Amino acid sequence: MIVTRSWLNEFIDLSDVSNDTLYKTFNAIGLEVDSIKKITIPEKVVVGKVLSCEKHPDADKLNVCKINVGTGTRQIVCGAANVVNAEYVAVATIGAELPGDFVIKHAKLRGVESEGMVCSSTELGLPAMGDGIMILDESIGALEVGKELGAYPAVADTIFELELTANRGDCLSIYGVARDLSVALDRELKVFEYKQEEKMKLGIAREAEIHQEGEIDADLYYKLANLEQAHSSFLISLRLAMIDESTEGKLDAMLKYAMHTTGIALRAYQSSLFRKDEKVTVSVRSSEKGIVEVVGNGKVFSTVGVNQDETAKATDESDQILIEASYINPDVMVEAVWSAEASFVTDDLYYYTSRGSNPDLAFGLSYLSMLLDTYFEFSCYEGALRVEVSREKEAIAVDTKEISSIIGMEIEKSRIVSILQHLEFVISSVDETVVSATIPLFRHDIKNVQDVAEEIVRIIGINHIEAKPLAFTEANRLNTTSDRYKVKKAFKNRAVGCGFYENVSYIFTQKTVLEKYGFPTVEEKLELSNPIAEELNTLRTTILTNLLQAVKRNVSYSKKSIPLFEIGTVFDPQRQEKEVLSFVVSGHSESESVQNAGKPKSIDFAAFVDKISAIIGAFELVPCSRSNGLIHPYQSAEIVVDGRVCGYLSKLHPTVQESYDIPVTFIAEIDLDPLLPKHINAEGVSRFQGVYKDLSVVIDKSILYYEVAKVIKGLDLPMLKDAYPVDIYEDEKLGEKKSLTIRFFIQSMEDTLKEGDIEKVMDSIMSALAEAFHAQIR
Repeated sequence: MIVTRSWLNEFIDLSDVSNDTLYKTFNAIGLEVDSIKKITIPEKVVVGKVLSCEKHPDADKLNVCKINVGTGTRQIVCGAANVVNAEYVAVATIGAELPGDFVIKHAKLRGVESEGMVCSSTELGLPAMGDGIMILDESIGALEVGKELGAYPAVADTIFELELTANRGDCLSIYGVARDLSVALDRELKVFEYKQEEKMKLGIAREAEIHQEGEIDADLYYKLANLEQAHSSFLISLRLAMIDESTEGKLDAMLKYAMHTTGIALRAYQSSLFRKDEKVTVSVRSSEKGIVEVVGNGKVFSTVGVNQDETAKATDESDQILIEASYINPDVMVEAVWSAEASFVTDDLYYYTSRGSNPDLAFGLSYLSMLLDTYFEFSCYEGALRVEVSREKEAIAVDTKEISSIIGMEIEKSRIVSILQHLEFVISSVDETVVSATIPLFRHDIKNVQDVAEEIVRIIGINHIEAKPLAFTEANRLNTTSDRYKVKKAFKNRAVGCGFYENVSYIFTQKTVLEKYGFPTVEEKLELSNPIAEELNTLRTTILTNLLQAVKRNVSYSKKSIPLFEIGTVFDPQRQEKEVLSFVVSGHSESESVQNAGKPKSIDFAAFVDKISAIIGAFELVPCSRSNGLIHPYQSAEIVVDGRVCGYLSKLHPTVQESYDIPVTFIAEIDLDPLLPKHINAEGVSRFQGVYKDLSVVIDKSILYYEVAKVIKGLDLPMLKDAYPVDIYEDEKLGEKKSLTIRFFIQSMEDTLKEGDIEKVMDSIMSALAEAFHAQIR
């Protein structure tokens, strides 16, 4: 964004503000200065008045001019063709030193004396303004013959190029930058006032009308005007050159100048294209949110804020023009343009509207009318055609204590309110520390209290905020979700520590595979409507089939030990989800080494149970009542945690192992929820020594240990702390019986154990086993 000092001065008094202060203020309020250029017009370059202009007697392309330079009339030979149309020009008199060490001296050109030089803009260090010399006019101030050109502030100006962030569309205009400066410098903006001279009493409603179709998202003002003779403006041409803006005629220059000054999106149409039955009829329609089309006689001439048909643009030759001022929320428009099926061709105006143009349409039309009234033979119909959107402005609750906390410095509520009001926020008090700040439309980027804090910091100035060590306080975000995450992370770490590798797979799988192995599938009405692939055409109800595919791939890579795990989501037929831990170990139970002579054992049931226990903690095994095609009929069990069945483990069924062409494999799938840690009340720890006692009993071979354990757990024996099997022995002498050795840990909370206490516990156990299983001491 390029601004000049004199241009800003039209809206804010900068007469006592130095360029250095401006530079520092711009940087302090977040409008970073990319470059600054002070234009210095050489001395002895003055305003001259052309008294006569005649052809050079000996050169067709030269003119001999008589020019009043204040100290007298000088004869100057000039080669610029446009000098014949000039009244006031910039003259470098004798002794003037122009850029490039070019000193003006007496000269004779093709035999004719010349006492000076009529200058072009580039010869004085100004930006290029087209071919020929500069033709001055009173747009830069009252012209005084002989006055130094450098005495005109609009010419000897200072140009600031500002680097704006993408969210600061409100500063893409002279007025927008002046508005920020007025707050930072604590001075009022100048009020723009213009009352057009009434040249036409006819109201616009008699000559034009507007129709709406659909829900319009844009504010639109239309003015109808007659144009006749156009006049040029040196100031407008100079300033447009300073901002490097090219134009296609005087009307286009006025539009671009007004837009850069006010920030309002402006267009001009040839009104004849909208004329229907002797009346200008403008149709505004919208078929989708954010896309608003301007239509005349059935043809789309523009999309508001996006583009305009070249054939519809008004030119200097247009007798009657339709002027449009528009505002559309940039977030809505940009999203619509990017998501539209048909790609849009955008023009220069889109740069402004997509970042946020000024919504004060009346200001833009009034300013443009002032320019046209000044430089054109211009008459405008009274009134305007309008389309206005009813918008509910966003409001943010601003806690002044929170603002001070964010900034790191105590700032009074009155100062916060004052800054926001100057930035055109509407403030209403809520309580002693909180105010409601209604966001102005031109600040669509303000979304939360942090953005408000940034505005306060900008105006106060980052250099005025006391430096403090960083203190970061975050709200307590620990909840069930974070607890769950920590548990899953702990399981993962343990699994990796036990030699497992984590597998990650899609939540999708192949429906026929689930059906083949007897797993439930999602109900037909809840199935995926558009699967990404035929092999992934349903939601998984188990992770095990995905893990077996991973095992198969690893076997093909010649891996001999394949321990994998995955924590993920599975679904039931109603698409209700839950998280499970799934494990698979295939092949060797350990790596090849010297200790096993390079021939490690294959994984077996006991080794697999030990691995799972090391990851999820203590559990019990009971006979498996589940049924699916992966479970081995004899080597399988359900996992019980805290008395609740939460999963199963099994050797892989031989037929499945064969179909996958993989070595001996064990699988397990466990619900995550029962494994989540629960609040456990602390229990006292005995300070007395305990003892271990073994008991060997003879029972029927058909009796499983978990049945024995069930009986032992049912005994009311406070001193019995633990019991677990240590040996099972069978031989021919025992016949249909087997010997089971159980180890018990006995400890008292109240006293040192006595022999009688121990015998009492052991007798109670033996009696219970004898009664339940006809057990005998071996």
